[in-house]
Amino acid sequence: MKELTDQELHNLAMNIVGRELEAQGYEFMGINSKPKKNPQFVCLKDKTLHFIVVRNVPFPEDPRNYDEALLNKVKEHALKFEARTFYAGVGLANAQDRRLPVYLNEAYTVEYAGLIEIS
Repeated sequence: MKELTDQELHNLAMNIVGRELEAQGYEFMGINSKPKKNPQFVCLKDKTLHFIVVRNVPFPEDPRNYDEALLNKVKEHALKFEARTFYAGVGLANAQDRRLPVYLNEAYTVEYAGLIEIS
C-alpha cells in the first residue's frame, strides 16, 4: 500500500473543489496546484472574479477552520482585482480507519462544507 503524499492529497482536494466549481458554472481563469502558492483557483462567475484557496485538512482537524492571517493577505490581494475571496477546506481520511493515512487506490472519506467566503 502506497500512502498518498502531501502533494497528492492536495491535488485530490483540488479535484473535489474543482468539480464542484465546474458544476456551479465557474469559469477557470487560472489554476495553481502548488499548496503554498495562493490562490489555487482564480475563477469568473456572474462577471465577478473569485480567488479560492484550497487546503487538504488531515483528520481530526476541522476543515472549516482556516488560517485567518493567510486568507486576509489573499483577500487584500483580491481586492486590487475587485475579486471575492473564498476558502475551501477538504478533510480527507482513510475510510477504514480515520487515524490511518489515505492510501493510493483505497477508499477514503471526504468532509467538505463548500466555499467559505472571507469577508
